[in-house]
Amino acid sequence: MGITSYLETLPLYGIARYASDRGGLKNGVAFIGCLRQSPADKNNVILITDPLGGTPKVMEFKAEDILAAEEARQTVTESGNTAPLVKLWIRKGARGVILEPFEVDDPIRFIARTPG
Repeated sequence: MGITSYLETLPLYGIARYASDRGGLKNGVAFIGCLRQSPADKNNVILITDPLGGTPKVMEFKAEDILAAEEARQTVTESGNTAPLVKLWIRKGARGVILEPFEVDDPIRFIARTPG
C-alpha cells in the first residue's frame, strides 16, 4: 500500500487541538504531517511528513509524548481528496521511530541515501 493509498483509506486519528501542562512548547519539537493512529498500537500515532512529496517520512510516536497539536493546512491527494495536516509538538527526549524505504539487495540500499 503506497503513502497515498494509506492516506485515503485509513481514518484520521481523532486528536483534538490541545496543549498540556507537560513542560510547555519550549520543551518540544514541532513536526508537520498527516496524522493517523498506529494500526499496531492504539497508544501510538503515525505522522507522515511531506505525504505527497518526493521524500515522505513515516514517523511513529507515543501519544503520551505529544505536548500540543493544532491544525496546519491541507494537502490534496492524487485523486483530489484533501488530507489535513497537523502540527505536533513532541516532548524533547521522547523516542520516535522513522520507517525508511530501502531496496532489497546485498548490501541493502537505502533509497534516500542513494546518490543520483
